[in-house]
Amino acid sequence: MENTSLNMSHGASQSPIAQGNKASSKWASKWLKYSTTFWFLAVLAGQWFFFYYIIAFYGFSVINNNMEIWNVWEVFGKTPYKAGDFAGNAAFAAHAIGAGVVAFGGALQLMPQMRRYFPKFHKINGYLYLLTVFALSISGFYLVWIRDQHPITLDGIGTSINGLLILTFTYFCAKTAIKKDIRNHKKWAIRLFLVSNAQWILRIGVFSYLITGTTMGLAPAFGDPFFPMWTFGCFIVPLAMAELYFFASETQSQKVKWLAAGCLCVLTLLMLVGIMGFTPFLLKVMSGDAISI
Repeated sequence: MENTSLNMSHGASQSPIAQGNKASSKWASKWLKYSTTFWFLAVLAGQWFFFYYIIAFYGFSVINNNMEIWNVWEVFGKTPYKAGDFAGNAAFAAHAIGAGVVAFGGALQLMPQMRRYFPKFHKINGYLYLLTVFALSISGFYLVWIRDQHPITLDGIGTSINGLLILTFTYFCAKTAIKKDIRNHKKWAIRLFLVSNAQWILRIGVFSYLITGTTMGLAPAFGDPFFPMWTFGCFIVPLAMAELYFFASETQSQKVKWLAAGCLCVLTLLMLVGIMGFTPFLLKVMSGDAISI
């Protein structure tokens, strides 16, 4: 009886702690959800403005037969438009405009409301998205390995690895969708979304680095080690964050949930810094003004 009484007393004394742990776990899950929403809204704003830029700059330049304007990027060593190269120019135009389709349609695919209330649209848009990213990968390989006559650079290697990841994730995304393996399909869809937007992430990461570094008085420069590392980091870091998020969503560990939520918030804030720097830069490009490094 004494042992029973002691055990009951011990259990009662643990009850407030258990309740506290339950409340803490609830808050950890909530903050993980809030941080995910924060990330998605930031991505949505950045991606849809990027879509607007692509249509306004590349789309209308094709319609108006003014593709020479693409060479505004010559200051960065890029000459997308090459006189007399119809196939190459067409491939670049398709690649650029396709990136706009990915920017607009990909975000829609991640909205649970679309899956819940518009399943048919979600399915059609999903297959259109898969076809587009597949075509983007192929055109990317063509632009890097065939059209570009210069020796393959680190940037080209990074783009090629990213292209292989897109093709791989496209396969698994389609496979899980056909098998109606919704749980794993969502994971592959997020992975595919991240790698198919790696070039956008690359750019906002560069602006985030330059702005953050300047603000901290570090005098960032284009010769810094960050740039070659970010060539691969633009898809490795988002994928690593996604895996941490998947694990945090399924585990009971509060620490992991708080860690994932914190990391996602920090990365989102850095992303917003990059978006705020990248947006006026793109507006300047669209205005036709000269750009500089």
